[in-house]
Amino acid sequence: MSSSNVSGTGSIDATRLFAKVFGIVLLLVGIVGLVLGDDRLFGILNIDLVEDIIHVASGLLLLYVGFAADAAVAKTLVVALGVVYLIVTLLGFFAPDFIEMLNPHGYTLLDNLIHLVVGTLAIAAALLVKPSASH
Repeated sequence: MSSSNVSGTGSIDATRLFAKVFGIVLLLVGIVGLVLGDDRLFGILNIDLVEDIIHVASGLLLLYVGFAADAAVAKTLVVALGVVYLIVTLLGFFAPDFIEMLNPHGYTLLDNLIHLVVGTLAIAAALLVKPSASH
């Protein structure tokens, strides 16, 4: 058993795997956005300074969770980040004017769907993975 695993649970492994994978993805998305500037990536994904900084910060937080945080902190932070992404999704779908105050380009449908997937997967990785029987 690795030191990053909690005896009798598979959820911490799923939480850390999610954090590592999405931490890298969000960090790269944020860096690419910072390099490209304010616009739409491929004409369909919103990129702007505030969102890019949030993606870099989210990515760094997830990388910390995936590689260094203890199990309780990892689970709490991944769930919290999932909830934040789901709130952003709801705001994007149901309060686009509010999003546009923070983000002048607004969100596309694809932006909202990506936030929905990331939020849902985060919560699922932290809370819904069943404990493994072998440990």
